Amino acid sequence: MTEQANLVTVHIKYKDVEETFSGSPEQVWLHLNKFFAEMLPSFETANRLNLNIDLQTLVRDSEKIIAFSEEGPYIMAPRNRLTDNETLSLLLLANHLGFRLGKIGCEGLSKEELQSRLGKDTKITSTRVGELVKNQIASKTADEKYKITTFGLAQMQKDILPKIKAKIEM
Repeated sequence: MTEQANLVTVHIKYKDVEETFSGSPEQVWLHLNKFFAEMLPSFETANRLNLNIDLQTLVRDSEKIIAFSEEGPYIMAPRNRLTDNETLSLLLLANHLGFRLGKIGCEGLSKEELQSRLGKDTKITSTRVGELVKNQIASKTADEKYKITTFGLAQMQKDILPKIKAKIEM
């Protein structure tokens, strides 16, 4: 039997990391053990820090606050009980949900669309949108539109939606 016949090659892929190990069975076994011992725990630890937003939970949390019709998304909460930033955040959230659920074709909203839906002048809208961007709730897209960030979605779920629900159930 030749030395070549005793070689083992193992290719392993975990998420975005790929490794190929070649050598004697003992060498490959050691490399595999090292890979699993060193790499996987760090991936699992890092995954715990990822912001993951569950769409179903987000939809459930938004019930009675956001609704969709043939014309698009609507905010169902009384506008006189919401701040401008809450209204803009809800508009961006509604647009995000509509896009993710296949009800609308574009995730971003232009500053003009936000101004029209907010019902305030250009200066107030620009200031409020700027605050949302500064606080990382929203971001500007390449095509000069605004969308809610993943951090913004997490903030909506954790802080903003419960606060809005408490306001409208008064």
